Amino acid sequence: MHELSLNVLDVAQNSVSAGAKLIEISVRENTSDASMVISIRDDGCGMSETTVRNVCDPFYTTRTTRKVGLGLPFFKQTAEQTGGSFLIESKVGKGTLVRAEYKTDSIDCMPLGDICSTIACLVTLNPHIDFRFVSEKDGNEFVFTTMEIKQILGEDISLGEPEVAAFIEDYLKENANH
Repeated sequence: MHELSLNVLDVAQNSVSAGAKLIEISVRENTSDASMVISIRDDGCGMSETTVRNVCDPFYTTRTTRKVGLGLPFFKQTAEQTGGSFLIESKVGKGTLVRAEYKTDSIDCMPLGDICSTIACLVTLNPHIDFRFVSEKDGNEFVFTTMEIKQILGEDISLGEPEVAAFIEDYLKENANH
């Protein structure tokens, strides 16, 4: 993957597959200490301790459709190669947190990419799931929640409608700090 937003997409898709009803994604950047933290938290089915211990091994996967799982190992590698860190916490029946911390002044730090389009894609392709997106840069925070959008639109209009999807993407791009 050539940009970090694609790692976010991959991990969030894991959350969708895990039956999450709420997925929280945050990107927090601090230019004064050249750091960025990307977090994805869900309330899905969670993972056992054994799975958490093995999930960053590229040859370990719970999928039956293929024999390797590269999403989390690559995400971990992108953080650690900058001198940052990577964390996974999960509890069966409670959900999962994936957190990657980057040193943005490292030559090995990949660009964030188009995080707004990534979030918009996740939201509009999964209108039955609630999303909360936080974009923070140097203390300036922007929060987007699908719960608020759904409340404004009412039950009869889906987030997947083309006009709504276009609005969401434009709104994110106008207001997010990245």
